[in-house]
Amino acid sequence: MESLALVAPVTALEFAGDVLLAGTGPEVVAFWLSGGGGTAAGRRSVLREASVQGLRAERGCGPGAAVRVAAFGGRWLAVLAVRGGGARLAACGGGAARELGARVWEARWAAGGRLALALGGGAVGLYEWRGGGSWLRRASCGGAGALRCAVLVGTGWARLVLAAGTAAGTVVVWQAVEAAAPRRRLQGHRGAVLALCYAAPRGLLASASEDRSVRLWAVGELGGGGDGSCLMVCYGHGARVAAVALWGPRPISAGEDGACLEWDGAGGVRRARRGHRGALRALALRPAGGCLATGGDDGGIRLWRPRRAALAATALGAPERPRAVLLAGPQRVLALGEAGGLAAYETATRRWVPVLPPAAAGDRGVLAAAPLPGGDETLCALAGGDGLLLLFALGSPGAAARLRLFEGAVRGLGWAPRPGLSPGSAALLASGPDGEMLWLDVAHRPGQAPCARLRGRYLLPPCKQRWHTCAAFLPQGELLVCGDRRGSLLLFPCSSSPGRAAESTGVTDGGTDLVSEDCRSKSEPCPLPCKGALPLEAPLSVLFGLHGKTGVTSVVCHGGYIYSTGRDGVYRQLHLQGQQLEVLRKHKPCKGLQWIEELRFSLDGDLLVLGFHADNFVVWSSRTGGNLHCIPCGGGHRSWSYCSSPEAEAFAFIKCGDVMLYHRDAEPSEQQVLLASLHGREIACVRRLGPVEMPSSTALNVFVTGSEDTTGCVLVLSECSRTAVPLARLSDHISSVRALALASPVGPGPGDEGLSALLFSAGGRAQIECYRLLCARDPASKSAVTCQVIHLASHRLDEHWERKKNRHKLVKMDPETRYMSLSVVPGTSMEQLLMPWNFLAAACSDGSVRIFALLEAARKLVLVAESFHHQRCVLKVEAFLHTQAGGERRHLLCSAATDGSVAFWDITNPIMDTADALHQAEGEVQPLALGAPLLTITAHSCGVNSLHVRETPEGRYLVASGSDDGSIHVCLLEVVAPGGDEAVVGTRLRVLERVARPCAHAAHVTGIRVLRPDLLLSASVDQRLTLWCRGPGRLDELSTTFFHVPDLAEMDCWEVVEAGGELRYYCVLCGQGLEMLRGTVPPQAPSARGSPVTRQVCSTPCSPPAWGGYPEFVLCSSPQSPPQPAY
Repeated sequence: MESLALVAPVTALEFAGDVLLAGTGPEVVAFWLSGGGGTAAGRRSVLREASVQGLRAERGCGPGAAVRVAAFGGRWLAVLAVRGGGARLAACGGGAARELGARVWEARWAAGGRLALALGGGAVGLYEWRGGGSWLRRASCGGAGALRCAVLVGTGWARLVLAAGTAAGTVVVWQAVEAAAPRRRLQGHRGAVLALCYAAPRGLLASASEDRSVRLWAVGELGGGGDGSCLMVCYGHGARVAAVALWGPRPISAGEDGACLEWDGAGGVRRARRGHRGALRALALRPAGGCLATGGDDGGIRLWRPRRAALAATALGAPERPRAVLLAGPQRVLALGEAGGLAAYETATRRWVPVLPPAAAGDRGVLAAAPLPGGDETLCALAGGDGLLLLFALGSPGAAARLRLFEGAVRGLGWAPRPGLSPGSAALLASGPDGEMLWLDVAHRPGQAPCARLRGRYLLPPCKQRWHTCAAFLPQGELLVCGDRRGSLLLFPCSSSPGRAAESTGVTDGGTDLVSEDCRSKSEPCPLPCKGALPLEAPLSVLFGLHGKTGVTSVVCHGGYIYSTGRDGVYRQLHLQGQQLEVLRKHKPCKGLQWIEELRFSLDGDLLVLGFHADNFVVWSSRTGGNLHCIPCGGGHRSWSYCSSPEAEAFAFIKCGDVMLYHRDAEPSEQQVLLASLHGREIACVRRLGPVEMPSSTALNVFVTGSEDTTGCVLVLSECSRTAVPLARLSDHISSVRALALASPVGPGPGDEGLSALLFSAGGRAQIECYRLLCARDPASKSAVTCQVIHLASHRLDEHWERKKNRHKLVKMDPETRYMSLSVVPGTSMEQLLMPWNFLAAACSDGSVRIFALLEAARKLVLVAESFHHQRCVLKVEAFLHTQAGGERRHLLCSAATDGSVAFWDITNPIMDTADALHQAEGEVQPLALGAPLLTITAHSCGVNSLHVRETPEGRYLVASGSDDGSIHVCLLEVVAPGGDEAVVGTRLRVLERVARPCAHAAHVTGIRVLRPDLLLSASVDQRLTLWCRGPGRLDELSTTFFHVPDLAEMDCWEVVEAGGELRYYCVLCGQGLEMLRGTVPPQAPSARGSPVTRQVCSTPCSPPAWGGYPEFVLCSSPQSPPQPAY
């Protein structure tokens, strides 16, 4: 088979001039960094079965010359050349990787272009890689023990020194010419030493261990005698430390806790760099440019550029005790005092300037500012507890308009962006007593008081805290959406007809500006004329308490959707369905973010989340998955304000009775994502959603993955770039995602290049989530595909149990129950059902098989039937549809458990009964019993890890299964319907044929598919993908291909008819990574023609043959060196 795309953990990184090289699986990827870029410029598969564990570039190459790089992993070694400015990769020394017979721990370029190698078992050698490859020198080091890492120093054999970390926690040093006994031993670690780094100019050696510590040793010349002294011990990682480097005298380490820590001279953490989703495995330092590269198990690569140290917040010395603070741009701070005065602080002059005298705002003042386009002027609104509103431009506060809005206090005040307004105008919303909210359009008039027009009056729903907190005008129509202090989201009409607007400045045709005159003469404020003429509008749609009792903090419109945030730590994505607000999904950006204040969509496509993590204000980036800013301020309950621009960023807050300001000039982001992260832990399941047709290239395949890191991911696997690009992440699970199922996928059609499907995901804590996925072509995005996720329903068994009556008489549901497998029951959304229900079968770890029903229109997912027949963990379920001769449909289900048994059920009657009951009970029913299975087969001696059912052209069914013991079992079933010559009552299954292949694989068979009635494909943890030919009473092996995904969890397959009419089969494998492969099959299997079958093995993924070449398969590995899995 041919490997089309591979996502694997990043296990090696190396800088070679302006190129960053990364080892991911057996491949080396080159990134061109010149000019601030970071695009992948080249990719090449260099090792055969092993993963690249190290990359070492030859130093001292002239400018413009090709740089030779040694790549090693396992027992394999290869040499590459990085050529030209495009970071092109070419093979050297014949182009083939060489097997050296022992594991390569380290490589170093020596004199004459040779390689010094540190090998497993404590051997060191000088290797000539050119030609056929030969050893020039080789020596065994005495007292080595079990090695875990190594570092080589010196350019010639006479001065070559090997330092190795052992499993006992000791660093041992040998000299190559005197390797019989160690030169020195460095002891102190309490666990295996996993990484070493030596800086010859300073005589420093850094070591990293699985005891979570980093140690810095003063050793002088590494090959010298004496015991080195430990300068410092650094503790700060939460897991094993996998890599270490020296940046001057300071160590930098990368650990399995996902953190890259830079240490200071006293052993403390100087800076922590986080952003990866999983454990870090590789670290590279580029001292010339100060860049740092990290890579790990999530398959991502990050480039970290140097950044100035964060500045401390400075006290500004406010003229009076501040009540509220507001930023009018990053260079100006407004402070409202407790006495009602307003002052402005200019960062350029570093002094306060009074804007309004004390008592201008009265008691309980509320301040809001709206910078006008161009940045030259800012409109300000100031309201108090007496219901007065003061409108003025910050540049001319003397020309102010004073209005009386309410007879009571103004509770809420804020500016809202409104499409279609003139550049000098802004929309203002104010809330008063009894839930009344006013909408005013305010126009700036240079040298005069602002002009305000009353445009609408609205009535908020009754609640204890009845005022608005945020608002936004929707571009889809004349609608206003706002959030209130109760946490509700409200939708109001906002007609812009002239008859509904009322002038509130006293300016009439041919008249004068009465408001300005009154303000100058300090007379009574102007009331709003014709306020009573406008009706109080009730909300069109109310989502009561959507963000809890703590309130809605912001509402923003972007890309045709509405986004709301709250102090509940989540933000929600909504859209309009007619004139009703509908929640599409809920997002929790990161762990520990309890308060989300605002969302900001950057021009480069990044989503910035502003909020509070404990008592720190953070700006979190969804692209990098980390904090751009983290400012200790004491929490969000105090008055604060944040502002950013292309020139500067500022954060102001009140603390200890003063105004504190954090200000810094804008600079490029410290973190750059070179390769996007997928999952931080093992990928447990994968499903192909379908292809999205592209106008000028091949279709892009969209997949859904679920992981042990509790998230799911919708992604695109590109055959051109051989990489994965995430489209959307699913983060609603509280435990691992172990199973996925798709229902009703819709492929490209006339005038429709998109996909639509129902997705079910399930896993730990007995939780099922259901989504509607909508994928479409988007040429403007990086992935060329966009995905919209709509969350439909969820179900948890513990919540279902809590709703049961008389539950004290029942056995409590085990909260640790896990869903092991899902399967959508086909053919249930048909005319025979009163409502379009979708049914889902689930295999559970508590020994049950459960059936769920989903009504998408009502967003309900309910448990309708279950059975505990297996009495042990059920590992797999597979539903299939049988159509009888008369057109009657029978829904059948196959389930497999840990005892190796496979049971078959007829679930037609339970489905029909529950559908009727659901229709009558409006979605609430008691679960029915599935009854006894039709047939039970003991297929294996232990657990069944893979199961697949396929219908034959004759209307029979092939059931293939794979087991923990490496065996494969295939049985042929026939459905016997009621009637006929036999007195058959109900549906019956008849076994026509059974075929078993013991020891088909050397490990668990976790993936199996019936491609055709005579062809099967199986995949195992032994990293072998095997094609089988099914003959009369036997299974014959046709071919075996090595794949590069360790700990295989699942496989999915599909077939595609190419443009020339050729049928090709594709498969995707998941585990510790993700790989997509392609192959062809012969028109007829050879064994079916009676020809002899010969086993063929292909173990060279870089130039693999296709399936369809049989008998053209070639033996790519010699019998003396069979391929080994890359564990």
